[in-house]
Amino acid sequence: MSFFGLIRPALFALDPETAHGFALRALKLLPAGAPPAPDGPLATTVAGIAFPNPLGMAAGFDKDGEVPDALLGLGFGFAEVGSITPLPQAGNPRPRLFRLTQDRAVINRMGFNNHGAAEAAARLAARKARGGVVGINLGANKDSPDRIADYAVMARAMAPLATYLAVNVSSPNTPGLRALQDEGALRELLRAVEDGASEATKGKPPPIFLKVAPDLEPADIDAIARIAIEARLGALIVSNTTISRPQGSLALASRDAGETGGLSGAPLRDLAQQRLRDFRKATGGAIPLVGVGGIATAEDAWQRIRAGASLVQLYSAMVYEGPGIAKSILRGLPKLMRRDGLGSIAEAVGTL
Repeated sequence: MSFFGLIRPALFALDPETAHGFALRALKLLPAGAPPAPDGPLATTVAGIAFPNPLGMAAGFDKDGEVPDALLGLGFGFAEVGSITPLPQAGNPRPRLFRLTQDRAVINRMGFNNHGAAEAAARLAARKARGGVVGINLGANKDSPDRIADYAVMARAMAPLATYLAVNVSSPNTPGLRALQDEGALRELLRAVEDGASEATKGKPPPIFLKVAPDLEPADIDAIARIAIEARLGALIVSNTTISRPQGSLALASRDAGETGGLSGAPLRDLAQQRLRDFRKATGGAIPLVGVGGIATAEDAWQRIRAGASLVQLYSAMVYEGPGIAKSILRGLPKLMRRDGLGSIAEAVGTL
């Protein structure tokens, strides 16, 4: 049994948010080795960025940019920190994070809790010389009178520190935020982010990724795909947590299944996979996709890649599998590549 397997009962005896804080503190104690080199058999290039492998840690785990180097040291090809907002905010009242053990799922209604842009920027600036692919996920303050202006502020602050910027308009836990996925608002938002990032980097901004919700209608998918292509985004991240709940024989069985918030983990897998296929069709493969939601094994990651994802991310699965999950998936991917007669990650994208 792994070390995580031994301590998991003790961690699961804690409330999930306390356990998450413990995990962050433990990662801070790890020696920070060199980030993975982008030259192995799983290396791939997306949006002009050389990724050592296609597996990343999704936003939400490291909200304040405290442990990106430790995450890279676990084997992740990239780490996405945030969501970070201009001003510190406490988020929603606790309890706001629920572990659905029977369903291998998580429900959260955190509400962009973080310590704000100034603190995160100082920390990320101090580690930038270490290299490695570190994306920064941008958010807006809940009580902001102008959320688009918040994203522009964040783009100016974070563009010089980020390998890529991720614009998060898909969290279900900030009232009204998902309205920024509407066509007119999204165009204005992306222009503001691009202008802010360009201003801060003297016309050489990092690629901009857009993170979307899985709870979209076909017309929304078509509109977002069209805007993403017109704006020349680096990638679409598909998808965030869902406000829907599986029904019938797939209904959630855990005690906290009735809690409000975004659902992630195993029950999200099929919806996220279908939404990825929808965006692959809507974009015609013209823009890279990052597959997120319910990925827990090498087979899950491989199926998402073959469905059209150039990169994949996870978070909730690490709650159940522990920090060894990245290396486990990365050991499995080359075997699956050989099984299916494919020579690289890029070659595999969209082959199913």
